Amino acid sequence: MQEILNSEMKAGLLARGFSRRSFGRIATLLTAGSALPFYNEPALAQLSMVKNMPPDAVKINANENPLGPSDVAQEAIRGIVASGGRYMYEKTFEMAQTMAEQEGLKFSYDPKSSYVSVFAGSSDPLHRTVLAYCDKDKPFVVADPGYEAGARAAEYVGAKVVQVPLRKPDYAHDVKAMAAASATAGVIYLCNPNNPTGTVTPQEDIEWLVANKPAGTVILLDEAYVHFAKKTQKNAQFAAQDKDVIILRTFSKLYGMAGLRAGAALGRPDLLQPIQKFGAGAMPLTAMVGANVSLKEKGLIEKRKAFMTGVRDDVFSFLTKKNIEFIPSDANMFMMNAKRPGKEFYTAMAKENVYIGRVWPVWPEWVRVSVGTPEEMAKFKTACEKCYGA
Repeated sequence: MQEILNSEMKAGLLARGFSRRSFGRIATLLTAGSALPFYNEPALAQLSMVKNMPPDAVKINANENPLGPSDVAQEAIRGIVASGGRYMYEKTFEMAQTMAEQEGLKFSYDPKSSYVSVFAGSSDPLHRTVLAYCDKDKPFVVADPGYEAGARAAEYVGAKVVQVPLRKPDYAHDVKAMAAASATAGVIYLCNPNNPTGTVTPQEDIEWLVANKPAGTVILLDEAYVHFAKKTQKNAQFAAQDKDVIILRTFSKLYGMAGLRAGAALGRPDLLQPIQKFGAGAMPLTAMVGANVSLKEKGLIEKRKAFMTGVRDDVFSFLTKKNIEFIPSDANMFMMNAKRPGKEFYTAMAKENVYIGRVWPVWPEWVRVSVGTPEEMAKFKTACEKCYGA
């Protein structure tokens, strides 16, 4: 803990209302990364970690990309393994510079001047943003249903969580309700496309939120699934315009590198500095070189988007034919109505060796399903016919 929280950081936390007793929990949160220490074991099992899953199981529960890293990325990763005894920090800077150039942002080797900060995935900067900007007087505002990690992190450090229902009928974020949810919000979190629904919040709504948020509030735009969407605009321009916005990117989804851990936070340098100071260290070397070449690979995004969309739309045709209600998605997952407790449907599907996603409390009869390979989704359809309504 001493290395994670120095005296300056502790003084800052105390000034914001955190107690000394909370330091251990905060340090644990920071060192855990994607391990999510604030989840207990049953909660982890209800997420994507399934104990004793058969090796031949259909695993469509974690929004992973079954294609894995591209061939070009795999070659780069294999080529760097022999150098794994070195930290090779320069590979992290190379990836950050590539992303900055592509997004039209300023890059610097000095973190006090750079608009790109690299992390091992995007869960780490998500947790850090909550810790840096939320406390007992500065709530965390999130959609419901929405990705839970930020809310769990806020609860873990004693910040209030304000959940705002998705807007109907399009299931976009209700940005006006989110802006009005708390006059002192520390963070308003918007995942676009949204996890778990895969639905898109229109660009004009996001621009309205950035312009009309409470003073002092940070807008956290999680763009984990942005590459899959048909119309979603990437929002690095808010960082370039020095808005109070932090954008999260990950290589876990379209780029197929969930197990390798590569991600980034984009934003105004003074916004990024508070999240950078909560720990430091070398990034996974294999992830950095894989991410860098993936960014440079021409046609990769279009090719993978087309593959996933084709498989997903075929499943949507199946669900429509079977009169199974679902929410049309712009991402590599979707929500379907099981017409009974979702946990029961999950268990029934697991008995068929098909492991689907979890249930959100606000929609207890709905389950999330990730899009896998054509072969995996064929098995999903067979199991679904057997288990739906049974």
